[in-house]
Amino acid sequence: MKNLVPPHIQAIKPYEPGKPISELERELGIPSSVKLASNENPLGPSSKAVRAMRACLKEVNRYPDGGGFELTRALSRKFDMPAESILLGNGSNELIEIIVRTFLRPGEEVVSARGAFIVYLLVTQAAGGKNVVVPMKEDTHDLPAMATAVTERTRLVFIANPNNPTGTWVTRTAVDRFLRSIPAHVTVVMDEAYHEYVSRRSVPDTLGYIREGRPVISLRTFSKAYGLAGLRIGYLFGPPRHVAEMNKVRQPFNTNSLAQAAAVAALDDERHLRRVVRVNRREKRLLEEELGKLGLPTLPSEANFLLVQVGRDGGEVYQELLRKGVITRPMGGYGYPHHLRVTVGTPDENRIFLETIREVLQP
Repeated sequence: MKNLVPPHIQAIKPYEPGKPISELERELGIPSSVKLASNENPLGPSSKAVRAMRACLKEVNRYPDGGGFELTRALSRKFDMPAESILLGNGSNELIEIIVRTFLRPGEEVVSARGAFIVYLLVTQAAGGKNVVVPMKEDTHDLPAMATAVTERTRLVFIANPNNPTGTWVTRTAVDRFLRSIPAHVTVVMDEAYHEYVSRRSVPDTLGYIREGRPVISLRTFSKAYGLAGLRIGYLFGPPRHVAEMNKVRQPFNTNSLAQAAAVAALDDERHLRRVVRVNRREKRLLEEELGKLGLPTLPSEANFLLVQVGRDGGEVYQELLRKGVITRPMGGYGYPHHLRVTVGTPDENRIFLETIREVLQP
């Protein structure tokens, strides 16, 4: 394979997703396990979305609408953005790949933060680009340092807001200052997968930047707050000229019929979304308090997860929790060797997690 595969592909370490419940049950024979590893919505999707999927089943012999007309129109109406500024994708991951393939030539640079979503690095490397990784400051993006890292060879900057896995955020003031310092040949991608969970007014409205005509792309998804992770459906907003070029790279039928229909229905169920956000805020606050009582500090988070400092090797604690049927996510690969990322679950799931980590850390 050494002569068949380019070195930049050989060097890639594949992304490792959170362990599925079915895999844990196969490996260890543990029934009724709890998964708090992948930042999924524990309440599930809207009942309207489920009904919409069922109604589509009789037509799965047909190809989906390649342009996603109904979903694009629904997003346009909800966010007051022109359809020409919207692109659908097979989750945010595919959209990241489309962005990189559209705007990056081999050897050109992508700036991102160390400790941000690792897929930015993987996709850039797969495209033959150069990753310029800037250390975080106080566990969040150091925008002044990232601006300094931009060169004439930079084409893209990725900013996760809130960031995965820290849950931290950058403010409107910081982003305004950052954008003023970025040259016109650079496109700034704001990854806002956890947008619906954000409560702080200091977090910027990136759609405002796009309406102003700035070279900014906003990544969003139905995988998190809308509870449609299994359907793989995401979307982005961007300047129409950027979107037109990305449409040339997008595969013709990249989003399926069930996903499109469910997403349209999910957008229409604001009551369910409000409940999801309300439960997440309440349970996250309780988790923070109870973990604090155990002497386990957490970072402030505007998402649906917490980065928890466990006081010893996070990989070992992860394995011990796993053997007791609780799936979390070790963060050594992100530069946090003594931390776990824990999704905010249902009240019962959170109770089980707290009881189990107490057993593991304070036997």
